[in-house]
Amino acid sequence: MVTIPEYYTGKNVLITGATGFMGKVLLEKLLRSCPGVKAAYVLVRPKASQSPSARIADMVNCRLFDRLREDQPDFAEKIVAVNSDLTQPDLDLSKEDQDTLTDCINIVFHCAATIRFNEPLKDAMQLNVLATQKMVSLAHRMKRLEVFIHVSTAYAHCDRELIEEVVYPPPVDYRKLIDTLEWMDDKLVSLMTPKLIGERPNTYTYTKALVEYMVQQECGNLNVAIIRPSIVGASWKEPFPGWIDNFNGPSGIFIAAGKGILRTMRASNSAIADLVPVDVVINTTLAAAWYSGSQRHTRPKSMLVYNCTTGAINPFHWGEVEHHVISTFKRNPLEQAFRRPNVNLTSNHLINQYWIAVSHKAPAFLYDLCLRITGREPRMMKTITRLHKAMMVLEYFTSHSWVWNTDNVTMLLNQLGPEDRKVFNFDVRQLHWAEYMENYCMGTKKYVLNEELSGLPAARKHLNKLRNIRYTFNTVLVILIWRIFIARSQMARNIWYFVVSLCFKFLSYFRASSTLRY
Repeated sequence: MVTIPEYYTGKNVLITGATGFMGKVLLEKLLRSCPGVKAAYVLVRPKASQSPSARIADMVNCRLFDRLREDQPDFAEKIVAVNSDLTQPDLDLSKEDQDTLTDCINIVFHCAATIRFNEPLKDAMQLNVLATQKMVSLAHRMKRLEVFIHVSTAYAHCDRELIEEVVYPPPVDYRKLIDTLEWMDDKLVSLMTPKLIGERPNTYTYTKALVEYMVQQECGNLNVAIIRPSIVGASWKEPFPGWIDNFNGPSGIFIAAGKGILRTMRASNSAIADLVPVDVVINTTLAAAWYSGSQRHTRPKSMLVYNCTTGAINPFHWGEVEHHVISTFKRNPLEQAFRRPNVNLTSNHLINQYWIAVSHKAPAFLYDLCLRITGREPRMMKTITRLHKAMMVLEYFTSHSWVWNTDNVTMLLNQLGPEDRKVFNFDVRQLHWAEYMENYCMGTKKYVLNEELSGLPAARKHLNKLRNIRYTFNTVLVILIWRIFIARSQMARNIWYFVVSLCFKFLSYFRASSTLRY
């Protein structure tokens, strides 16, 4: 078998979702590690009066592409921006662009999807199911197509405890649902959505299950593989450790914890946090296309599904996540933290609601009150409200565990030669979680919040100031409680004096025993 870079040499690749988190990393890795690739066509829609070409030009100027820029200064010449909107008929492609793509494309990476968990069902179907259906239709017309890679999610079938590397039949016929949604008004769809999605937590996982089945049913003789990543996090190694560029998923929660805004979260300490680094997902994706493409004439025609997860191979729990996030941000604090980092994880709904009231809403209300008094605009309650919405979306995933079969991923890893294993490494057995989580947290500081490491001394000083304020507040609170309750009750005074005398006797005994010892 040829190596992965050799396979991509001379190939024309089409990528959807290239401006998204995973799409960017895929594009960068493809161009850097497979320098022989002929061209990378990316479907991009105009946005905010920017043309597709301008959006791509802005994108490749970010830090993610620095390493590629050093190795290949002219890499951008290989990127071809194609004006397209996946929600429109024929993907909104011009006749000329359709002809170009159908004549030259060898490999398709379909990464585009809405990642909003609470998207209205109509919108989720439009972006996740119908857009993919149009992409499959376009792929059928491609004369030189060797492989079609569809990026799904490991949680597409989260209504099951054991998830194999197979496509499961969906609860409803996707064709009938598409037809029904065409005439049904939004209010009625909203009322029907809970019944339709059943045990799944949101429309995202529901539509991802539907689209997998749709791809299987409509792919025909196309050579298709499906990649199912779990919770995609910051990069492990490439292009450098800890790269992340968004607040989505756990990243926003980590930042909120580091800022001291998040103090409680509903999660099970023992539940597996199936985080997977983005570069692991991308390496798996590129290797899967290589395997399916280079073996298309000899391997069985069945569609390969890859569960790109870590829980079964290198388990990591939410309690450990909390420990590493808090310890990292205490050593390397974020600038202008609201409070010292400290998070309490609980699986009990009532306890969580209590701590939300005490640790989130009450301090936010008092802070906003101070801002109003000083003539500034209140903002903390709005921040807390947004945070709670994000937490509610993630609660389901932080409170449950799943078992994913990863036999196909193991098989794919075993197919790689020694050099490909180094360059396209996705062996998560080598992943050291403590180091990864520190890099992840520092990545949110450097690349999402754009905070320089030179500001760490001032941030540490600010954190020490917050600690002193906390100690002072607790001391004043104890004195007030003593004045209100103990000073007015003879029984309370007797109990207080008994406790103090007991402590005094213990200290006296400890001092005497220390003197005798020396």
